[in-house]
Amino acid sequence: MGKPFEVALIIDPGSPYDRRIVRGVAKYVHRHCCDWSLYVEEDLIDRVPDLGAWGGDGIMANLDDPRIAEAATSFGVPVVGIGGGYGYYEQNPDIPYVRTDNEAIAELGAKHLIELGFRSFAFCNEPPTKYNGWAKERADAFARAIGAAGFACDVHTGQFSPPKKWRESQESLQQWLLRLELPVGLMASADGRARHVLQACRAIGLKVPDDVAIVGVDNDDLMCEITDPPLTSIEQGSIRVGYEAAAMLDQMMQGKQPVRPHLSIPPERVVARQSTDILAVDDPDVAEALRYIRQHACKSIRVRDVLEVAGMSRSTLEARFREAIGRSIHAEIRRVQMDAAQRLLMTTDMPIKEIVQRVGVSSVQYFTAMIRSRTGRTPGEIRKAALK
Repeated sequence: MGKPFEVALIIDPGSPYDRRIVRGVAKYVHRHCCDWSLYVEEDLIDRVPDLGAWGGDGIMANLDDPRIAEAATSFGVPVVGIGGGYGYYEQNPDIPYVRTDNEAIAELGAKHLIELGFRSFAFCNEPPTKYNGWAKERADAFARAIGAAGFACDVHTGQFSPPKKWRESQESLQQWLLRLELPVGLMASADGRARHVLQACRAIGLKVPDDVAIVGVDNDDLMCEITDPPLTSIEQGSIRVGYEAAAMLDQMMQGKQPVRPHLSIPPERVVARQSTDILAVDDPDVAEALRYIRQHACKSIRVRDVLEVAGMSRSTLEARFREAIGRSIHAEIRRVQMDAAQRLLMTTDMPIKEIVQRVGVSSVQYFTAMIRSRTGRTPGEIRKAALK
């Protein structure tokens, strides 16, 4: 047996996003029985190894920071970039790179808020730097998705960096929030920015989620749970980022060119918490029926079950459903079932037959037809794409 490959992971171990990347790398190494020795430096000041002492074979590094990028790419060994797609990568786009799909992240956030019944929308961005272009990507994509649904979106960027000018940043944010049409479905560029919005809402007496429903990005479990109320957040596909980066580096260390040297990885899911635990529907009967559907759709309920809960005729409730959310009762039941099915396909290895039973659909054939109609892909294709 030859000498194992020495591989350095140059990331921020304090970042939940980066820690999940490490999990993805470990998943690849274990699944493919790679003979790798992984180097992860935990000292944030000294994340770049001394090549003379280390003598490594390959590097995976977050290249958003140009200092890290300059050091990593000067070692003369294969390098795969991970990160937001800006900083050094923007200057040198030929380097193999795996990044998150910011457009898909924003579209998922927009979909979540639209399905809650909101008609007013906003996006809270952060002051631009040469490293955080991913934030503007998310803001632009969110506004496009909201516009495509027939609504307007108010975007706030602000002039002040919160860490440097907290008071000015909060005052600007508070003034913006007071101008919005309430209730509003709001997405923030990341969890940290979402927490700034929560604090601003509290300072000016806006209720979350009643007045402002908030979605963040990163799903840092600890930080999302300690906010008041707990923060809904989008789980990025960071485990798969790590997996794909490891696969790419594996090819390069064996002297091969990566088959796909530039990848954008879609998000996994919305992790719903109390900050969006609301149905922004003015009709109380429709809101109650929607709650029932979202709690029981995967128990094989039918339209007649919803009518019984609502206590009204089908023609009356159907008309009020279409007025409130633009969908029929049956379509809403199927939407909740298909969302649950897609989550199970993408995040578990549960047999498709069992998923069909779990989400309350009558047969595999019908389930496959519904998934294909909704996504343009079969259940197997969805799972295969998620596991790549």
